[in-house]
Amino acid sequence: MSETLERVPIKVRRHDSWPDIPAHVPMELVHELDYLDENSRTDPFSVTENIYNELPPVFFSPQFNPVLYKGVWVVTRYEDIREVYQNDALYSTEGAAGFQRLVGETFQMLPLAADPPDHGKYRLLLNPWFSPKAINVLEPQIKGVINELIDGFIDKGECDVAFDYGRIYPVKVFLNLMGFPFDKFEDFLEWEYAILHSRGDAKKMTWGTQGALTYLRSFIEEVRKSPNDKLGSAIVHGQIDGRPATEDEIIGTIFFLWVGGLDTVAATTSLMFRRLAQDPSLQQRLRENPELVPEAIEEFMRMQPLVNSSRKVKADHEIHGVKIKKGDHVMCYNTAGNFDPNEFENPREFRLDRQANRHFTLAGGPHRCLGSHLARRELRLALSEFLRRVPPFRVKEGADMRAYPGLIAAPRLPIVWTPA
Repeated sequence: MSETLERVPIKVRRHDSWPDIPAHVPMELVHELDYLDENSRTDPFSVTENIYNELPPVFFSPQFNPVLYKGVWVVTRYEDIREVYQNDALYSTEGAAGFQRLVGETFQMLPLAADPPDHGKYRLLLNPWFSPKAINVLEPQIKGVINELIDGFIDKGECDVAFDYGRIYPVKVFLNLMGFPFDKFEDFLEWEYAILHSRGDAKKMTWGTQGALTYLRSFIEEVRKSPNDKLGSAIVHGQIDGRPATEDEIIGTIFFLWVGGLDTVAATTSLMFRRLAQDPSLQQRLRENPELVPEAIEEFMRMQPLVNSSRKVKADHEIHGVKIKKGDHVMCYNTAGNFDPNEFENPREFRLDRQANRHFTLAGGPHRCLGSHLARRELRLALSEFLRRVPPFRVKEGADMRAYPGLIAAPRLPIVWTPA
């Protein structure tokens, strides 16, 4: 479902209004990345529909990231994004997601912040826990969590599907996988929201990071004394390339999984149900054809790219004739690349028959999302079980429909239905 949009204006300002623009960046290529604000569209990501007409294929955004950069090159075309993700000889994940630096920590977020071949050594420890075989073992537990939540509201004829469903089920699965106690649920989300949802507020991000790391280090010490059969214990007592993991490797891996395991599936779920609540024909088609749910999940993910990943440049080079310098950062703007018409036919249309759906919602190349199999299974079960048990639903009258084209997504989404 595509929408006709008013042209999003490009904000071009004088040089002195943007401090610290690198000398090698032409001012005509400096544009604010102003496609990230909340909106009430059926498809919140349709705000980038005109970006290929408005902006060059590579431009420089003075977007501030308190842990990475004061400005970043942005690539928007599918082929350029693929090159950045796959070419680890030219683009590095060094320092990626470096929230720990806000509190003076020097460990790396692993395996994300390690380039090949070291990256593979850390993935070797974690891959068995996220393989299709391992997810098959987890499926009954995932389904049990989902149906327990549905039991709590199905007879009421309404629920906040984002807050009371999508926010909870993937976190409960993750806590059990890691061996974290469920009584830390609210603390975890409060810290994580401060880190990821504070729009660059370094004070809030520092508070969240400190709270998470203090707890995680106490958790590591408990597991070190009392090993168990959970992933957290496997990391604490794990081997990296035939030797025991170091303290930095342990906290770096557990903190990385903690940051990545609490939010993305929840945000995707909220936007998925937001669209279904506004599109009764799509909802009905999936009810009548449950075998199409896997294709629907893939299309929901393509059209809801929550994260735009960055890479650090290893050597001087050019992209579309633009000089990129060693040490610069390049952002893969999946919010545009997932809708490149040269890769996806009718990219703004939700299609259940899309044959080649090689989107970048889970990134790409050697750093493709570690938990991709788990995320897909959680989303598939969350949707199929909900449609199986809950009658046709719609947005509750008067509900605030604002959503954010990113991790904040739709934190609240009250829906209603007529109980059976």
